[in-house]
Amino acid sequence: MPDPSDSPPYPDAWEEVAELRVFRTTAPKWDSLIAWRAEMRRKGWKLLKVTTERGEILAVFGRTRAELKQREAPA
Repeated sequence: MPDPSDSPPYPDAWEEVAELRVFRTTAPKWDSLIAWRAEMRRKGWKLLKVTTERGEILAVFGRTRAELKQREAPA
């Protein structure tokens, strides 16, 4: 039987429409990363999901493919 932690913490369909980043940390560390999370949002990343798994915070950030193309286009 496969270990559930081997599967990604988001639906498979998300990979088809977005670039994703998964971040794991402890709850106290997550609280201390407020400036880092704000910087991620400034760079266009959206916090899509936050869960707890085995005592860790698991956060999924994403940017849609359309947003990526828009950011890469010359101004």
